[in-house]
Amino acid sequence: MTPSRPTQPAASPVVGRLLSLNVGLPRDVPWEGKIVRTAIWKEPVAGPRMVRQINIDGDDQADRAGHGGEHRAVFVYQIEAYRYWEQQLQRDDFVYGQFGENFTVEGLADDEVCIGDRYQIGDAIFEVTQPRVTCFRVGIRLSEPRMPSLLVAHHRPGFYFRVIQEGEVEAGADIVRLQTGPEQLTVSDVDGLLYLPHRSERTLKRALRIPALSEGWKGSFRELLEQTQRTAAAPDHAAWEGFVPLTVTAVHRESSTVVSFSLHPADADTAIRAAAGQYLTLRLRPGGPDQPAIVRTYSLSAITPKDGFRISVKLEPGGAGSAFLQQHVKAGDTIDVAAPRGSFVLRDNDHPVVMISAGVGATPVLAMLRLLAERKDSRQVWWIHGARSGQEHAFRQEVDQLLTALPNGHRITAYSHPGADDVLGESFDRPGRITTETIERAQLPGDADYYICGPAGFMQELSAGLAAHGVTPERISMEIFGTIEASRPGVLGDRPAPHQPPGPPGQGPVVTFSRSNLAVAWDPSYSNLLEFAEACDVPVSFSCRTGVCHSCESGIVDGAVTYTTQPLEPPEEGRVLVCCSQPTGEVTLEL
Repeated sequence: MTPSRPTQPAASPVVGRLLSLNVGLPRDVPWEGKIVRTAIWKEPVAGPRMVRQINIDGDDQADRAGHGGEHRAVFVYQIEAYRYWEQQLQRDDFVYGQFGENFTVEGLADDEVCIGDRYQIGDAIFEVTQPRVTCFRVGIRLSEPRMPSLLVAHHRPGFYFRVIQEGEVEAGADIVRLQTGPEQLTVSDVDGLLYLPHRSERTLKRALRIPALSEGWKGSFRELLEQTQRTAAAPDHAAWEGFVPLTVTAVHRESSTVVSFSLHPADADTAIRAAAGQYLTLRLRPGGPDQPAIVRTYSLSAITPKDGFRISVKLEPGGAGSAFLQQHVKAGDTIDVAAPRGSFVLRDNDHPVVMISAGVGATPVLAMLRLLAERKDSRQVWWIHGARSGQEHAFRQEVDQLLTALPNGHRITAYSHPGADDVLGESFDRPGRITTETIERAQLPGDADYYICGPAGFMQELSAGLAAHGVTPERISMEIFGTIEASRPGVLGDRPAPHQPPGPPGQGPVVTFSRSNLAVAWDPSYSNLLEFAEACDVPVSFSCRTGVCHSCESGIVDGAVTYTTQPLEPPEEGRVLVCCSQPTGEVTLEL
C-alpha cells in the first residue's frame, strides 16, 4: 500500500530535483590480482521505487559496515559535481550512477546542505546523516585511483540519507526542504573535519552535538578529541631517533615464563623519558653481530630515572626473540633499542581507572599502576588480572605493594588452573578466567576508564561485553601486540601468515615489519609500501589508498620514506602513510 503523502509546510521551499534513481546489487570485480566485492555499479531505473529504512527496493551494499545500514540507506550525488569532474578529468563518458549514488540530484550542493537537514522526495522523508565514506572502490568504478583523494580535496564528497518515512520515489520528483539541521555544519564542513588538517576542537564538539550525525562519524570525532588527551599524556616527541644501544643492568625472573630486563642508556645524553603504557622496539641478533637482525616490541613494565627502562618478556613457544633474551642476554650486554612509542597511556582526567590484563598483558598496565602509586592517586583504581596459576603469575608482590600506596586501590586476581599450593583468598581471589561476568560482579564505577591488555580474543570478548553494558568506546583502551586484524573493505579471501613476497627477492633496502616479525628486501616494482605489505600478507588497514583517510597510518621506528603522492594531511612526526610512500633506505615499520 502506498503511504499517504505528509502535509508539506507552506513555507517549505523546493530546493532541487531528483534526476535519476539508481540501484545495483553486489558483484565480484577483479582488482590488482584480488577479487573485490562491491555494489558501486548503480543503474538508473524507470518508474517509482519503494524506499525503505535500510535500502531501496532492488538495491544493496556489499559492505554494510562501511556503506550501508540505517544511517547510510541512500547515497546522494549532484549533477553539478558530474559537470565539475567532467571538466577536471577531461571526461565525457559519465552516466547516471557513475559515482555509486542512488539519487542523482540537481541542487543540494555539499557546501549548502547541512547534517541534520530534512527533505521530502515523493512520498518519503529523509535526513542527512554524513558525507560519503572515502573508499578506494569509487576509484575502481571511475578507473581513476586518485578519485577518493580528489573527492575530499575538492570538497565534493556527496552525502547519505537516513529514511525518516518510507515511501515511493521516482525520477523527476521535486526535493523539498522541511527543516534545517542544528549547528549549521555543512556536508563539506564535516567531511573536512575528518579528513583535512587544521581541524578545530570547537567544531568537533559542535559536530558531536548533532543528533542526526551517524555513530560512525561521531566515534571518529570522539577519537580525534581523545587524541588531544593522549598527546598531552605522552611525550611530545621520541626520546631519540632510530636505534641506540642500551645496557642491560639487571635480569630478574618474575614467574616460570616471564623474565624482566632493566635497560639503561649507554650514552648519558639519552633521555629516560616514556609514558606509562608505552613499549620499546628491540633489534636483536640471535645469530651473532654479523647475522641478520630480528625486530621485536615489548611493553615497558616500569620506567624510573634510577633504573631506566624495564621490559618483561614471556618465553613464547618457537619465539626467536623471547628465547634469545631469556637464554642468552645477561647483565652488562647491550641491545639496540628504539625510543618508547605508543598511545596506550593514561588519559588526562580524574575518572576512576580499571586495568584489566591476562598473562604478560599485565606489563603496560603495571607501569600505569606504578605511576598512580607514585602520585598516591586518590581515585578508585581497580587491578583485575588473570593468570593460569601462581607459578605463572608474574608481579604478584609488586602489584600488592603498589596497591597499598593507593587510598582506593582494589584487586581481583583469577587463576584458570590453580596449582596445589595456590590458596583461594590469599594468592588469588577467584577461580576461572576474567570475563565480562567478573567485571559485572565487581560493581565498578559507572564513569571509569578501562585499559585492557592480553590475548586478542580476551580483549575482544571484554570490550564487546563492556560496550553491551553501556561503556562507550572512547572509555575503552586496548593494547595489541603481534599481528593484528586489519580492515580491508570488500576484499575477499582469508589472509595467511606474513611471509616473503612471491617471486625473486627484491634488491632494494630491507623493510622490517616489526609486529609481523618479518624483514623483506624492497622491490621497486611495487608502487608503495601498502602494496608491498599486502604482497607479504602483513595486516594493514586501508580505505582510500590515496593518502586521505589515514586508515593505513603506521609508526615508523627507524629509517625514512618518500611520498609518491603527497597526503592531504601529513601524519604526525614518527608516523607514515604506507599507501602513498616508498622507503628511501632501510626502514622499520610498526606493522
